[in-house]
Amino acid sequence: MEKLWTSLLQKKETGTLCKKEDLLYKKMGKAMVLLSRDPRYPGLASHEIDALSKRYGIKVWQSYLENKTSKAGRIFWIYGPGKQEITIIGLEPHPEDKKKSGYTKVTLSASGKVEL
Repeated sequence: MEKLWTSLLQKKETGTLCKKEDLLYKKMGKAMVLLSRDPRYPGLASHEIDALSKRYGIKVWQSYLENKTSKAGRIFWIYGPGKQEITIIGLEPHPEDKKKSGYTKVTLSASGKVEL
């Protein structure tokens, strides 16, 4: 996730973001600002994903990047590694948890001192 964000920042600075990347940059940036201010901000609809928490052995949260669109983007995160810190560990389209495979298709990255 860090590589993706760093790449988007560099491309933004050099003016080389394509339209799709620019949209992702704006959505991720907004979500990260809101998360940093208040992870419970209503527009983020943050909630724990039990299936991922069980799989990775740490509470995994999901927040909206967007809503009411096909395969709306979701950002996955954990608290830590330090106090008052949040670590972004995934970015995926909504996994449609009502379907059989749901969250089994979600792959999260390890980051910081937290081992997944």
